[in-house]
Amino acid sequence: MCGAKSKSLIFIGLLFNCLEMIFSANTGFSMSIYDVTSRSIYLRWPKFSGASSYRVTATSVNTVGHSLLAHFSDVTLKGTLTSLIPNTIYTIQAEAIDKNGIVLAETRIMQSTAPDIPVIDQAYSKLSNSITVEWRAVPGATSYLLTAQDGDSFIETVVTNSPGTVTGLKPATLYRITIRSINSGGKSQPSPFRKAKTVLAAPVLSVSSPSCDSIAVSWKAVYMAAGFSVSLMRSDGLGRMLKENTTNTSLIFTNLDPGTLYTIKAYAWNVNGIPGDDFTYNQRTSPKAPADVQVAFSSGALRAIVSWMPTEGALTYSVTASSGLSKLKCNTSSASCMVPLLQCGSEYYVSVTAYNDAGSSKPTDAVSLKTIPCAPVNISIEEDEPGHLLVSWSSVNFGHYYVVFVKSDDGLEVHCNTSHTQCHFQSDCGFTYFISVFAYNKAGQSPLGDVFNYTTAPCCPSDFRAVFVSSDTVQVTWAPVRGAEMYETRAVGWSSVVLCNDTAAACTLSALQCNTQYNITVYSFSEARGSNMSCASKYVATAPCSPEIKNISKEALSAISVHWQSNNEEATYVVTARGEAGLWHCTSSGNSCTLINLPCGSAFSVSAIARSPAGQSLPSYSVPLETAPCCPTDLILTQVTQSVTNISWSVGMGAQTYVTTLESPKGQAKCHTLQNYCLLGCITCGTNYTVSLKAISETGLTSSCTYQGYSSSACCPSGVKLYRLGNNGIRVYWRASDETINYNTDLHGSKGNFTCTPSSGLSHCDITEIPCGDVYTVVVSPVTDKELKLTFCPKKIYSVTCSGSSVGMVIYRGKSNAE
Repeated sequence: MCGAKSKSLIFIGLLFNCLEMIFSANTGFSMSIYDVTSRSIYLRWPKFSGASSYRVTATSVNTVGHSLLAHFSDVTLKGTLTSLIPNTIYTIQAEAIDKNGIVLAETRIMQSTAPDIPVIDQAYSKLSNSITVEWRAVPGATSYLLTAQDGDSFIETVVTNSPGTVTGLKPATLYRITIRSINSGGKSQPSPFRKAKTVLAAPVLSVSSPSCDSIAVSWKAVYMAAGFSVSLMRSDGLGRMLKENTTNTSLIFTNLDPGTLYTIKAYAWNVNGIPGDDFTYNQRTSPKAPADVQVAFSSGALRAIVSWMPTEGALTYSVTASSGLSKLKCNTSSASCMVPLLQCGSEYYVSVTAYNDAGSSKPTDAVSLKTIPCAPVNISIEEDEPGHLLVSWSSVNFGHYYVVFVKSDDGLEVHCNTSHTQCHFQSDCGFTYFISVFAYNKAGQSPLGDVFNYTTAPCCPSDFRAVFVSSDTVQVTWAPVRGAEMYETRAVGWSSVVLCNDTAAACTLSALQCNTQYNITVYSFSEARGSNMSCASKYVATAPCSPEIKNISKEALSAISVHWQSNNEEATYVVTARGEAGLWHCTSSGNSCTLINLPCGSAFSVSAIARSPAGQSLPSYSVPLETAPCCPTDLILTQVTQSVTNISWSVGMGAQTYVTTLESPKGQAKCHTLQNYCLLGCITCGTNYTVSLKAISETGLTSSCTYQGYSSSACCPSGVKLYRLGNNGIRVYWRASDETINYNTDLHGSKGNFTCTPSSGLSHCDITEIPCGDVYTVVVSPVTDKELKLTFCPKKIYSVTCSGSSVGMVIYRGKSNAE
């Protein structure tokens, strides 16, 4: 409750102060605080116009009856309030007063005094760079300011409570220590000082292991030190601790365990025996030499695998293999290492040295290692006689015996094991042999030296055959033979020699004479051994010469006779007609043959070839051949008018133009056209015509085509008239062109259509019931054999009037407009 009340009073005071500040701001008079201690507050204010003095009153907020009054002249613009209570909030009022004692302006502010001055209980140093201070807590203090002073220099540290430590000090130095308490109001005055001295600095050690059982320690002199203490103990806690006190700056510890990590601790003391900071360092003794060194030789890669028993404390190992001036090294962290790049035919001495961060052990005793022999040199290969090879070489250092491997290019391998320097082998033609020689000793096989190859003479093609491409060209093929890189084909005739060189197992001999016998030989060749000239030959005859077509004659409508000049009595001749319609052949051993059943309207290219047991000739030069165009298969005649007929037909293969003809004793109608139809005029009605057509090709070849006869339609009647017949009847009358012709009558009107057909031989027709009062179109047409009505006869128009309900007058109105 007291705390809450105090906080409320502080809040009210602050609020009041704010109001006063506002008021004073309006008058231009204000006051500020520039320093605060436990029992004093230091103030300043500006000069106020008209004021002859200033009055300052400090009233405690939380202490009843405690106040302080001070007066200041008009020349004094700052003042100090003393004898205040520490850690107390005061309301401070400043008034500007004129010479009559009237208050011209006033201002208020609230300020707390600093806490009371603390008292140091003790100050001491445990580390060379710090001093620790202990004191009793001061009421109201939120923190404390520690100060360590050495002459003109000092170091300050703010802490929250006791004890507190000042760091960053110098070793073995005497300092004056003071402390101040701090709250939100300010800092108290310094406490009475205490003197304290920092302890000695720690010696900085330099440590090494000169041997596997000793550690040497040294350091530089330490300021104000009277002596030093150095202790050593295994870092794993085993064994006893060794400790030495000395006034020197170096020590050596002996009889230690090799490769073991030790912890070294050292400190200095002053003349009073007070120890300073200590320094700790971990040092491992160097390892001792590895034991049980084993060497194994890997002949395939000319390297040695060296192994040994691990050494305590060793981090890495180095293996050295020495041979004369050559030294090879291998470094590893394991207990084995591979020494590469050994030289064949050499003796090495191998030793191992262990290392850690302290140094190295002594090298082990050297172990001797003899490597494999080097590959034999000066290898020579001879074919001392066909089918036999002799391989020889020079002896090598450390070589106890030799093995020769001979591998042919078909994968078959043989070998020879000997203590001498030569071997014999069998060989075959056309083979390449790969030869390698190895030397051996107890360490193993020598490296692979140069691999030599020896190629024997190529084999001859044992069987070849000739295939004729044409009468002057022969393709010779054979099975490839071993060892041949190139082939030479030679054809020797009666008067010429033809050569062909190729890497393929085939050769085409061109520019040969047709119908000639040649002696052909195929020779094999390789760059390594040259040509095998012992190959056999065979006789081959070339194909017949090409025939020459002399003429072509037409024997019949679809038969063509071809004649040529014969130049080979043993040949059979084949004539071929080739065109879009297909192929046609004829064969003869003479000098002519006939091509039959050739299609019409087709173009052909005719050539001839000669065949004999030796082969087939090239075709002769082609001769063009064209057959007459085809007759159209369909022809249709349609009468358009009484004197005009339309003729149409299907297209005739090979035809370009057509000539159609209608012919009768009364006359002829003809049409020549590029189309497949034609209109023929001047036709006589009721007449029989003979129909013919000529199909003509582009080159003028003509086919005459005859078709079934054609009869033109009967003539239309004349004098067509209409008469009244009875009450409701009409008679149609005409003059017939022929009494044997039947006619058909049609009447068309708006009230109905009427038809009548009279008996044969009559020239009139009666319609008994017909509506009057209508206009009728009247057509009288002859009836054809197919009972078809002709549409081209004239149409006449009549008007039929009514007389009451019966037919009245019949009036002729003329011909139809369609006419």
